[in-house]
Amino acid sequence: MRLLLVDDDALVRAGLRMILGSAADLHVVGEAGDGADAVDAVLRHRPDVVLMDVRMPRMDGLAATAALMARPAAPRVLVLTTFDLDELVFGALQAGASGFLLKDTPPRDLVQAVRVVAAGEAMLSPAVTRRLISRFTASEADPRRQEALERIAALTDREHEVLLAVGRGLSNAEAGRALHMSEATVKTHVSHLLTKLQATNRVQVAICAHDAGLL
Repeated sequence: MRLLLVDDDALVRAGLRMILGSAADLHVVGEAGDGADAVDAVLRHRPDVVLMDVRMPRMDGLAATAALMARPAAPRVLVLTTFDLDELVFGALQAGASGFLLKDTPPRDLVQAVRVVAAGEAMLSPAVTRRLISRFTASEADPRRQEALERIAALTDREHEVLLAVGRGLSNAEAGRALHMSEATVKTHVSHLLTKLQATNRVQVAICAHDAGLL
């Protein structure tokens, strides 16, 4: 998997490169010091996953994520943040980021998180998903609820069940066990959810479930 590191702190980038470079299946192909450079670097290096800092000069991680998601064949974006009270994280997830990591994440967990995101899943624990989405959906709830209800109206019963599982932060394997489906079947339903809900990733699917008042 090809990785791009985006952070305005050179020491942070060096640490990430050392940690991620120790995994045989991960290859750091480039670095960028701000969001503007990150967009250019993605075009040059074609990474599979971008580890994106939030607060940076010139262009922050939110704007950079939105710019990348607007391009065809966009990479997965994993936001790096301190999380607490960082409202930009919520905007980045809405823009299409596949999840977030704290900067003090243990090296082994960091490597695994990159693998999870590269595989197409969101890197969010159930507890953090509930905290993040509850804060994200706290404002303008009524207009979003009506829109979300209209979007989920076309879902089948099985898709509705998978929607609830995704909303609770379950992985495909966990959802399969809970719903007595194979992991492959859950993955197919998730793909249908992404299309029907016009969502970029599982985080946006979960937000839709919460907006609709299902959780």
